[in-house]
Parts: sequence; structure tokens; C-alpha cells
Amino acid sequence: MKAAPRALPRVRTRIIRTLGVPALFAVGMSSVGASVYFALGVVARDALGLTPVAFLVAAAFLGITMMTYLEAASLHPERGGASTFARYAFDELWSFVAGWAILLDYLIVMALAATAVPHYLAAFWGGTGRGAVEEIVAIAVIGWVAWVNVRGLHANRLGLVLRLVLVNLAVLAAVVAAGLLIGIDPRAGFDTVELGSVPTWEGLIFATVIATVAMTGIEAASGLAGEVPLRGRELRRVVVSGSAAGLVLFVGISLMALAAVPVVGGTTELGGTYIGAPLLGVVSGYEPSWLMGGLGLIVGLVGALVLVQAVNTNMLGLSRLAYSLATNRQIPSAVGRLHRQRSTPYVAVGIASVAALGLVTFTDIEFLLGIFAFGALLTLTIAHVSVIVLRFREPESERAYRVPLSLAIGRGSVPLPALAGALASFGGWVSVVLLHEGARVAGIAWMAAGLALYVVYRLAEGHSLTRRFTVSADALRERPEAEYGSILVPIVGRPLDDDIVGTAGRLASEEVERGEGGPVIEALYVIQVPMSLPLDARVPDEQVAAARRALARAKEVGEEYEGVEVATAMVRGRTLGAEIVSEARRRGVEAIVLAAEEPTRMAGGGRFGGRGLPVDRSVGEMTKYVVEKAACRVVLTAPAAEEMPAVSRPDAAIE
Repeated sequence: MKAAPRALPRVRTRIIRTLGVPALFAVGMSSVGASVYFALGVVARDALGLTPVAFLVAAAFLGITMMTYLEAASLHPERGGASTFARYAFDELWSFVAGWAILLDYLIVMALAATAVPHYLAAFWGGTGRGAVEEIVAIAVIGWVAWVNVRGLHANRLGLVLRLVLVNLAVLAAVVAAGLLIGIDPRAGFDTVELGSVPTWEGLIFATVIATVAMTGIEAASGLAGEVPLRGRELRRVVVSGSAAGLVLFVGISLMALAAVPVVGGTTELGGTYIGAPLLGVVSGYEPSWLMGGLGLIVGLVGALVLVQAVNTNMLGLSRLAYSLATNRQIPSAVGRLHRQRSTPYVAVGIASVAALGLVTFTDIEFLLGIFAFGALLTLTIAHVSVIVLRFREPESERAYRVPLSLAIGRGSVPLPALAGALASFGGWVSVVLLHEGARVAGIAWMAAGLALYVVYRLAEGHSLTRRFTVSADALRERPEAEYGSILVPIVGRPLDDDIVGTAGRLASEEVERGEGGPVIEALYVIQVPMSLPLDARVPDEQVAAARRALARAKEVGEEYEGVEVATAMVRGRTLGAEIVSEARRRGVEAIVLAAEEPTRMAGGGRFGGRGLPVDRSVGEMTKYVVEKAACRVVLTAPAAEEMPAVSRPDAAIE
């Protein structure tokens, strides 16, 4: 017999913000903004007075590539970037080629950025950019990044990244403005140009290709697909703001650079003395001395922070790509193994950290950037072509963003910017193969080794080289069998909540009986915000009160089981399934106990926007999403169909 109801306990609640579209801008522009800090010197050494032209081409290519990635990611919002796009456009073999090529690029950018950090810290103490201290700082940066990525990513950290991106843009804009105010003529660099000799055609082509180093930022940002709600209007803003930022970063700074540190005798000190920290070289040419010193300290500090964050975002992109390759059986599953509590691919992070540390010992920046260009341009070519192919393979599929200026052909269309991007990136890749022997040899060797690994692994597993085979995220997670130390229980304020919390309570109490101790049920109430309103719109008081009552009841029911503690929280989001999966990942729970929603038995006719035959599934869309996407066990529980109440919970309107 149940005890009489007791007064509802006081429940502490908090509303947690999740990843939004600004996260794409933050991660992407973090790497883009950092590239000018280490690539400017090499580009200026080869392009000389035409360095602004090389960066102008790179800025235009940045805008085109952003459009391509946003359309593809909105069509198939999965981790993996170009590798995922190629999977749906072609097959698993081409997916692997795209993924394997960009893996090396992530490592190279991490090594270059980590090596540049001590050179910018030299603005405070010259010793950081030389000898053993330089290597110690670079090692510390990579070690810190590895630790952060094993801990996992959440919205608060991305907020810091976004703020740093904005600070960086402000500092670089200040450098340009200061140069104009003191009378530096941005046209001065063009006076030294003798095309064909200063610079040479070969040097100009290679410099323009190297300027595309920023593209890994877009690839890293695409790793957030599936964790960020994609909305057309906001994605268009990302394209516009990203392209504008690229112009400021690339063209503005390069104009000031060639005017402040001019080309003399066919060379510039940006590619010599200042090649390790070219932005410090730019401000070193400013007068008076107090302006040079003040800007030097600001650029040194912000540059070091931005470069550290670039290492972090590239590690983020690499770990998510490695996880995607592992779950699709393109590399050994052990590489994508997930941390037992954090649900992060810690094995991939560890391997990448060791590899990046090895690349730190290379002192030939041009050689590393050449290899980078080989892989990046190959991947970008595949990405652009994939978007074109998907316009014909999936012409009717919903896209939150579409590349503009399309040419209709048959049942599909060709997005002209993506076509231009494919031709440009393929032409750049051919130029690297023909003109850069080191990149050609190293790049081909890397791709050959990867393809050999792929073929041997696939054949050993008995799988086709082109068909898709996946393992569940649950299979990649290390944890003891049937361990339920922490359990996430989504509740919606219905009588069925008691049964769901009771199921979780019984599972948690088993841990007490085994002597494990400390089991926690995390009761979660998701406040759904309509797409027509911003995610931070005010929640009506009555809706918050209803959520608190539901959480209080869950706490009461769950703590009837001996030794079980119930923690509660409210979050807001667009869809129940996505928020449940996101919170489970962030909290590192061992299981989700879910009230399985009843499936919809009708796809709907034209009146309802549907088409095709009746839906044939045993569970609804939300349940299916959680089961497929969650990185932990999912326990489904529900009464018999005739006893099950309606699943939908009509939330009060949100102002």
C-alpha cells in the first residue's frame, strides 16, 4: 500500500542553453581568424606585393565554401563534414578519401598554431620564441587541448570561443584602422610588383593556395552538425558575417602588412625575421613607438589566445571526424572509443595529440603548409562536387539553406557557386601536385597508406568497400555491463511519469544492492520553444510552475527507493529528441529511461504535406531519434497501447 502523499519538496531548477547557430560561427571563425597569425608570413614571402590579391581570392573562396558546407550540413546534419557529404553523394570509399585527407590537415594546423603561440608570447618575453622554451609552450598547449576535448564540449565553452572570435576581429580591425590613421598607404605594396619575376607565377599560385588554410575552420564547424538546430535565416547571416569577417582578416591585414613591412630586393621580412609571428612584424612598422609597443602587446596576447583556441577547434573537428569514421567502419572502431563518463572519443584525441606533438618538431613551415594544401583542396573539391550531385540525387529533400544562383537541369539543379568552388579547388590541388614536390610525395604517401588501411580493414571485417556499415555509438563506449550509476529520465508532466521514474528508481536501487552506492536519477523537463521565437524567449510563469510541479513529483517518486538521489533540471530547445540526446551526452549518464511514444500510423496526404504509404514503425519519431543518436543505453518503457495516453504535451505559448 502506497504511503499518503506528502508535501511536494522544494525543487531547485535551472534552464540550460544549448548549442545554437552562433556555435557554427564561433568554431569556424576561430580557425579562420587564427590562420592569418601563422600563414601571413609564408603567403607574403611567395606572393610579395600581390599578397592582398592572394588573400582576396581566399576570402571569396571562403564565402563560396561556407555556402556549400551549410547546404550539405542542413541536408544531412551528421558529424563528419565532407566525409558525410561524400557518403550520401557517392559511396563509402569516397567518403573515406575525403575524411582521411582532412585528418592530416587537422594535425598540421594544430602543430602550426601550437608552434606559433610562443612566438606571439615573445611580445612579453623574447625567450618564449626560442629553444627549449618554445617547445615546452607548444607541448603545453597541445596537452591542455587534449584534456579539454576529453572533458567534452558544451554551450558555455562555445560562448567563450565566440567572444574571443569577436575580440580578435576587433583587434585586427584596430590594426588596420591604426595603420590608416598614421598615414600608411595601403597601395604601397603594389608599387613593387613586376608580375612574372616579383612575384613569380609559381610563387603567386602557391601563395594563393596556401591562403586557403582557413578552410579547416569550416570543416571543424561542420562537426557540430546534429547538435545545432539549423534555421535558414540564421544560416544566411552566418554566410554574410563570415564572408565580411574574411575580407577584414585577409585583405585588410595584408594591405597593412605590405605597407608596414615592404618588399625590398624581392623579399620581405614578413617571410624572414617575422615568419613565426607575422602580425607582430606588421605592428613593428608603426610609429610612434608607444603605438607600436601597445599594439604589439595586444596582438601578442590576443594572438596567443586565438592560436590556442584554433588548436582546440581543430582537435574538436578531428575527434568528431574520427568518431564518424569509426562508427561507419572506415577505420578500426577502437580509434573512436568513447569515454565511459564523458562520451568523448578519447582514443582519437590521444592519438591526435601524439601525432601533433611529432609535427611540432618540423621547422619547415612551407613544407607543412604544402601538405596541408594537398589534403584540404582534395577534400574541398569532393565537398563541392557532393553538393552538386545531391541536388540531383535528392532534389526534393528539405534544406534549411540552399546555395543561391542555381541553374536548373532536368530534375535537379547546379549551384553555380559550388561549381566554381569545385573547379577552383581542383585546379589548386593540381597546382600543388605539379609545383610542390614535398607536398606531392608526402600527400600521396599519406593517401596511399590510408587507402591500404581502409581496404585491409574492410576486407578483414568482411564488408564491401563501397557500402555503408555502421556500429552503434553504444558499442564504442567503455563501461561495465549493466551499470546504471546515473540515469536520465525525461518527464513531460503526465501520470505516466511516475511509472518511468519508478523504472529508473528500480534500476538505480540495484546499484545500491550491489554495494555500488551513489546512484543518481537526473529528471529532465524540456521546454519546447517554437521555431518562430528565439531560443531565449521568456517562458510564461505558469509553464515554469507546471515544470516545477512535474520535477517535484519525479523527485518524490524516485527517492522512495532506498539510497537513490534525484536531481532535477529544466532545459529549453526546439525538439524533445535532440535535447534529450544532447543532455545525456553532456551529463555523461549511463542510461536514458524513456517513455516510448506511440508511432504515427499515417504519413498524411497532400492536405497534411505528407506523401507515400503509412508509416511502418514500432515507435514514434522522437523515440527513434533518441535510440539512434544516444551515446548510452536507452531503456524504453510504456503501458499497453490501449492504456497509453496521448504523448503530445501542449505547452503554453511562450512570449
